[in-house]
Amino acid sequence: MTTRTRTPAPPARTVEMVVEDDEGTILLVDGVATRPKGERAGSIRTLVAMPAYNEEAYIAKTVLGARQHADRVLVVDDGSQDETVPIAEALGAIVVRHTTNKGYGGALQTIFATAREIGAEELVIIDARHDPAEIPRLLTELRKGNDVVLPAADPESGFGAYGKRAIEAVLAGGAFDAGVLAADHHLKVAGVRSGSPAAEPRYRGKRIAVVVPAYNEEDLIGETLDGIPDYVAKIYVVDDGSADMTGAIIDDYAHRDPRFVAIHHNPNRGVGAAITTGYLQAVEDGMDIAAVMAGDNQMDATYLPDLLDPIVDGRADYTKGNRLINQAYRKGMPPWRSFGNSLLTFLTKVASGYWQMMDPQNGYTAVSIKTLKTLPLTEVYQGYGYCNHLLIWLNICGCRVSDVAIPARYGREKSKIRYSTYIPRVSKLLLGNFLFRLKTKYIQMGFHPLAFFYAAGAVLTPIGMIGGLIALWEKFVMGYPVLFVHGVLSLLVFMMGMQFLFFAMLFDMQANSAVSH
Repeated sequence: MTTRTRTPAPPARTVEMVVEDDEGTILLVDGVATRPKGERAGSIRTLVAMPAYNEEAYIAKTVLGARQHADRVLVVDDGSQDETVPIAEALGAIVVRHTTNKGYGGALQTIFATAREIGAEELVIIDARHDPAEIPRLLTELRKGNDVVLPAADPESGFGAYGKRAIEAVLAGGAFDAGVLAADHHLKVAGVRSGSPAAEPRYRGKRIAVVVPAYNEEDLIGETLDGIPDYVAKIYVVDDGSADMTGAIIDDYAHRDPRFVAIHHNPNRGVGAAITTGYLQAVEDGMDIAAVMAGDNQMDATYLPDLLDPIVDGRADYTKGNRLINQAYRKGMPPWRSFGNSLLTFLTKVASGYWQMMDPQNGYTAVSIKTLKTLPLTEVYQGYGYCNHLLIWLNICGCRVSDVAIPARYGREKSKIRYSTYIPRVSKLLLGNFLFRLKTKYIQMGFHPLAFFYAAGAVLTPIGMIGGLIALWEKFVMGYPVLFVHGVLSLLVFMMGMQFLFFAMLFDMQANSAVSH
């Protein structure tokens, strides 16, 4: 089969650009890429790359669609003057910036050079006109021993997949013309027809589920569901006994799109129960990862890959958003809510053992299905304290939890949490489960003296405080000349109690350092 693509390869040239990603920096000079730090060569199997010029309207959908089929996504920005680069960077793509527009051929030359440098075994080139859902078809044909695979219906569209031999041939001076590659470099070129049933959506090879708990969210549930990315395989929308039109809206989405699964609670059972129902359904359906996004459109789906990547990469079992990491991310958070979150953060650190964790009230989370199978989900608190209680069970089971910086997003939603009653109720819950964690993890499952340090501190500290108050009462009310003796004894007891507590916390931090980051 002889086909021709549209643009010949330009000769090697000096390329003024810097490739920036979270792993390091790639510099490209004279068409040759070097990586002073970052990913080692050969660490990437599939690279999906796209040339872009003023594509802010389409870049997000293309990058998000491509990420579910690739190890990394590369965007070569050819001098755009819009928001193409910030959007691509926010979505986690490697971004190569040409300081001046070098044309489509120049962008392709950069793509092939970068693919060789980072050791990609497969390169797929796509742009905003193409459907990322077609990528698996190209890769399937490429993995049958072909070197170049192009759409049979439109081989000159620029959409295609290339193996390592083809990448080397292009960089050795060959054209992007498939006919030339086949004739001069003896490469196998194949075409693939589209139109066969679409493969199930996946993100980096994983089946992703999103659980959406909703209670009286008729004004916002539609915006929430519309924003969920195409790479999500299943969306479990749990109507928790709503009295408005939320349930009907959910049913309509499920009728129009098989990805949506409508689940109804009647009567209302609490947000924790709604999330548990979704989790259990994800386990039953054989998903790989389950995320949670509230039905009030407060969670920006743009950041979902940031929660998924640590789990896909094997660095975490459970990830959660963190709005408290800096002032900019807390922008828009009401002061009372900010105070309540800060207080509950400290209490949850102590109770759960995840000392590096912040913002435990953040419901934007993701968890591996393997982890869910180890948790007693039906025993977790079913109300608004669900996320705090779940962290305690995660710690008992030795699961790795990772915070992900995600800014707060507040709009038309109204919080249903009343902090005046919520904080005391959750504090009581945390105290009981803190004691349960110490007993289960450090006495029953394996002995550690920190449990006794906590106990000694909890006894001696209040005794010292009460003794000090009694000494003051004896001195200033009763007139007894015993303030120095009783006061010093009380202070010593108080200081001993505080030392026991601090050592217990230190031992707890050390014991959990490997599972909290």
